Amino acid sequence: MASTISVQDDRGPAPSGPAGAARPKKRDALLDNAKFLLIVLVVVGHAIEPSTESRIAEAIYFWIYLFHMPAFVLISGYLSKSQDGSGRRIDKLLTTIAGPYLIFWGIYALQSLSSGRALPDGPLEPLWLTWFLAALFVWRLSVPLWKRVRWPLAVAIGLSLAGGLVATGDALGISRILSLLPFFVAGLLMEQRHFDFLKSGWVRVWSAGVVLITAAMSYLYLEQLSREWVYWRESLVDRDMDLLPVGLPGRVLFLLLAFALTAALLSLIPRRTTWFTRYGALTMYAFLLHGLVVRIAEQFGWYDWSNSALGDHGAFLLNGALAVGLTLVLMSAPVRRATGWLVEPRLDWMLRRNREEKPSPSLTGQNFP
Repeated sequence: MASTISVQDDRGPAPSGPAGAARPKKRDALLDNAKFLLIVLVVVGHAIEPSTESRIAEAIYFWIYLFHMPAFVLISGYLSKSQDGSGRRIDKLLTTIAGPYLIFWGIYALQSLSSGRALPDGPLEPLWLTWFLAALFVWRLSVPLWKRVRWPLAVAIGLSLAGGLVATGDALGISRILSLLPFFVAGLLMEQRHFDFLKSGWVRVWSAGVVLITAAMSYLYLEQLSREWVYWRESLVDRDMDLLPVGLPGRVLFLLLAFALTAALLSLIPRRTTWFTRYGALTMYAFLLHGLVVRIAEQFGWYDWSNSALGDHGAFLLNGALAVGLTLVLMSAPVRRATGWLVEPRLDWMLRRNREEKPSPSLTGQNFP
């Protein structure tokens, strides 16, 4: 799946000081820590997928996918509160989400062609990890609607479940848009008091229990199930699955597991500034670039060699460790300087503006998601 991960922080502008000068926004260490750890899981998940022949590897992979993208989507919702449908916000959607989507769809299409992989019918069908950008574009366009709807979370859950009852097709990854919608809306509804609640002692004890129980479940039972439950890319109808007694109850179960693990993550993650907090503003680079490294490594036989030379467990451990290092490298200053024109393209020149409008400020260093 994935993923996971919005491309930019869509919070409003920083408040102005007494003299009218803009003060920089104070970053939230909790969110930056969460985004860093989640992007590590995104990269690890993709990097270990070809090395999950052993039961323990499959269980870890399945456990990661239970929650890492739902958690990213929830954080994306929280950071999208300022989306109001204004021209400035639409401009930002076009330049920071739609633009990179088209650029990286093209890049991944070229890589797929070079390795003999099948391509989607066109750019409206997301290619691998680009589904998240397409989904984020749609979710953020819908923010004004969720601000007007009564009982928005209940409506979002209803739409998510209803999305499992129809053939959704591949356009814009609509199945994932509907399936993961409750997490985006939940993020929109979250307030500081909810984060404060999650840091209480008994909630942290509960969170540790959730992590341990779900990890055990993944090893004892869940790893035997279809990965489509945690990829969220096909509806129940697309999977030819009976709605009862398995289809709808299973969908509800995996929604609950994802919500529980997302809450546990936000409860257990450090709230203080750490050595990796600063990477929380740079995760877009790791998200968009790591897939190329994984696909090229697979294309040139890395996984065939590592699996045969090191065995199932050795290849799994090595590729997991390399994925952590790759995450840090892709967010390093040299890589950002070399690839910033692709990851954070300056596309303001494509937008129509009234004479009184000023170009949007540079978005370099903004948040993912």
